[in-house]
Amino acid sequence: MHDRVKNLLQEIKVLEAEILKVLQEKKARAQFTVSGKKVEFEHAVHLAHKRVKLGLFRWFITSHPLNMLSVPFIYSMIVPLVFFDLSLTLYQAVCFRLYRIPRVRRADYLIFDRHNLGYLNLMERFHCEYCAYANGLVAYGREIIGRTEQYWCPIKHALKVLHPHEQYGQFLEYGDAVDYQSRLEALRRTLLESKKVDAEAALIEPGGNRTGR
Repeated sequence: MHDRVKNLLQEIKVLEAEILKVLQEKKARAQFTVSGKKVEFEHAVHLAHKRVKLGLFRWFITSHPLNMLSVPFIYSMIVPLVFFDLSLTLYQAVCFRLYRIPRVRRADYLIFDRHNLGYLNLMERFHCEYCAYANGLVAYGREIIGRTEQYWCPIKHALKVLHPHEQYGQFLEYGDAVDYQSRLEALRRTLLESKKVDAEAALIEPGGNRTGR
């Protein structure tokens, strides 16, 4: 059963690579280039974006009143989000060092690039980047918690788990007590070994070029 799971996880990685290839092809058709974290559109596309941008005044008067009423509730969430962000940073700095497992790179999860879209006005860009921060932060926290769970309790649930985190697939089966302690230590070692892989990956840009970061 464990070999079957490993094979399925490998198939998932292959599919993810194919999806990434398709997305890269779509980027090429969208007529923009990415250099590091800088996104640039072709000049003609940039001008076309500017022409369809909705001005701030028109945006405000055409916005749905119920959407406007929800704004205070949406942006009040910045307080717990920032607290969560700081807590994750502190947690990693202390606990992951003690466990000697690789820390999650925050910059890999918090992606801000929608401000480059010329067809968005100031408010639309602000909304987009706020959503990017919230969703990226949750993904960042999910990875941190997933690694923590692999270190302390890598056991699958008996009940169905919707959208489990990346580490979950290699967890031990629920109720399988055979050699639990030794297999727990083995899964902890995989976290330590991944530190070397992460360190090497951090030196390579998505395009395959090494960087000095």
